[in-house]
Amino acid sequence: MNRLAYTAVLSLFGAGIVHIAVLMLLPYYTERDAWSLLSQSSDHYAVTRIGGSGATTPLVRSVDPLFAAVACRFDLKDGVVHVHGDGTVPFWSMSVYDRNGQNIYSFNDRTATDGMMDFVVLTPVQTIEVRKTLPESFVDAVFVEADLEEGIVVVRAFVPDPTWRAAIEGFLARIRCESA
Repeated sequence: MNRLAYTAVLSLFGAGIVHIAVLMLLPYYTERDAWSLLSQSSDHYAVTRIGGSGATTPLVRSVDPLFAAVACRFDLKDGVVHVHGDGTVPFWSMSVYDRNGQNIYSFNDRTATDGMMDFVVLTPVQTIEVRKTLPESFVDAVFVEADLEEGIVVVRAFVPDPTWRAAIEGFLARIRCESA
């Protein structure tokens, strides 16, 4: 019986130490999320390299060497966000994340119109307003309706071998993230 009581007390003591350590480390990790790190290196609507050989902001710890990535923070209170780029690469994908890092929407070149990167992120209310008088630049765009105020757009491009590196770098450099 004494042995069981000793094990129970020791287990509770160990669990208490672990919980205290987690609580002490929580402020350190909550200030180092993707939104905070990206905001330290660039402003809203600035396309920033986050993955691959030329990354200026190492947001992703285990970067796949076969992918290069850029990110752009946006604020829908400023208006809709138009993300577009030109050029062709073997594969690209785009994801919209909310400020907390939850994936809201994803698609790739296989599901985009003619494989072109041209999409608009907007709220449901903004969708109604934009549809009333559709700007010429939005005619072929994919509309991503998201019920959020701030978020991050991440574009990844596949680099099948080193001979594609220059084409991928050029493709990512031509991506524009603009408040419209």
